[in-house]
Amino acid sequence: MASRLPKTAAASRKKPPAAVSALRRRPAWTALEKHHKKMAGVHLRELFAGDTGRGERLAVEAAGIYFDYSKNRITDETLKLLLQLAEESGLRARIDAMFRGERINVTENRAVLHVALRAPRDVAVRLDGEDVVPQVHAVLDKMADFSTRLRGGAWQGHTGKRIRNVVNIGIGGSDLGPVMAYEALRHYSERAMTFRFVSNVDGTDFAEAVHGLDPAETLFVVSSKTFTTLETMTNARTARAWLLAGLGGDESAVARHFVAVSTNAQEVAKFGIDTANMFGFWDWVGGRYSMDSAIGLSTMLAIGPDSFRAMLDGFREMDEHFRTAPFERNLPVLLGLLGLWYTDFFGAQTVAVLPYEQYLKRFPAYLQQLTMESNGKHVTLEGGRVDYDTGPIYWGEPGTNGQHSFYQLIHQGTRLIPCDFIAFARSLNPLGRHHNMLLANVFAQTEALAFGKTAEEVKAEGTPDWLVPHRLFEGNRPSNTILLDRLTPAALGKLVALYEHSVFTQGTIWQIDSFDQWGVELGKVLAQRIIPQLENAAEPKLEHDSSTNALIRRYRRSKGPA
Repeated sequence: MASRLPKTAAASRKKPPAAVSALRRRPAWTALEKHHKKMAGVHLRELFAGDTGRGERLAVEAAGIYFDYSKNRITDETLKLLLQLAEESGLRARIDAMFRGERINVTENRAVLHVALRAPRDVAVRLDGEDVVPQVHAVLDKMADFSTRLRGGAWQGHTGKRIRNVVNIGIGGSDLGPVMAYEALRHYSERAMTFRFVSNVDGTDFAEAVHGLDPAETLFVVSSKTFTTLETMTNARTARAWLLAGLGGDESAVARHFVAVSTNAQEVAKFGIDTANMFGFWDWVGGRYSMDSAIGLSTMLAIGPDSFRAMLDGFREMDEHFRTAPFERNLPVLLGLLGLWYTDFFGAQTVAVLPYEQYLKRFPAYLQQLTMESNGKHVTLEGGRVDYDTGPIYWGEPGTNGQHSFYQLIHQGTRLIPCDFIAFARSLNPLGRHHNMLLANVFAQTEALAFGKTAEEVKAEGTPDWLVPHRLFEGNRPSNTILLDRLTPAALGKLVALYEHSVFTQGTIWQIDSFDQWGVELGKVLAQRIIPQLENAAEPKLEHDSSTNALIRRYRRSKGPA
């Protein structure tokens, strides 16, 4: 006979009920939970059949962007409750606080003022009472002067040759933004110049970036706020050695072939860079929000100061729309709320970003850092653990390539994957029917995802009964369509700001700090411990876990004597 546990022991095995977070206690949240139960079985076919004007009604045009969100699994009631949730979460006050320069990055006690990077000269943005806009424009003017001189040939290398190659060295936001912007705006770039990018500490990245380049014609832009970032400075020192080897070892050459985007003048000077060629930025700019700061120097060198300022104008137009538009017609707010609807109520774990524009091939990778480093958090601003999902995984490839790759899973797989389709009405490279075919695929894919193909429709095509299940498309797969006129520098600024503020909207409702990134620190700290253990000639004393110890020993044996 099984022995009975004492009451006290039995009670100790029962976990106390978890405290429900403030977010999940909000009236709109609890109403959305009930509403989702009604919506879970509703098909987009029904929603469109019951509202012939849905496609026009659930669309917003602002800041040069046409945003069609009609192919989402929502009703007017859904929108009402999502907008109510935004209000209950204090989104308007939080937006105002950001634009006022309040220190809303609480874990680092910093303001969040990337919006100041694109503010016009005559607008004041204050931090602790000081207007930061004059500082921003002083840096922009310095960048513009340098870019004009280099692009025009007035800035020359150590041997008197014109600079024809620019290599940006950075990582994270100091790489992803410049790479994405260069690829996106390549149509507007100076084609007589070569632009390459180095980020990975893997030596192959550097070796391939400088392959075929003449050191006498090459400028390196080293982007590191502290000028101590491990990967960036490792690559920068390798670049310095490569340059000196190619120019006879004269260390004075460094000053003509390196510039810095940094705030650490002492380290910059120690490296051999003239601090007059150091372009600064501020701790109120997060790395993933910095592509329109001095981090964008390589972008300006590629497209020129005028196009760079046009990009800033695009950012600014979306900033003003986000700051002033009512939430029901506010593009970033709607985009953010729809994403939250699928993440927290449908259990969607990913979002596919599908640009039908080859120049935007790096845009999904850029958004991965912007979204996942910002909202990949498991604790609230107050330090409590969240009891809801945050930060979905962003991924994607340009169309139509993805259609012959992963769209199979989106259409007929078991996972719900909301999609953002991005397209432009006019091509920068009009070639016969190409653009019509491209846009036809955008519209066809969103239609197919939403409505699918019923068993009856499949059978009507003469399909044998045994094959019908394989050719059935359930549909009811949600998507947004984001349509612009052309991919210009201003359009790129608008797109990036659209997603920046969408991230902000979600982070506000989830009550998390979207502007810190402590999750990237631990691995970096541990790597600093392991590096000498890999490099020391003497066998190191290892005190890691058994797996890590075994891997270190195996690597040391494989690479041979130090």
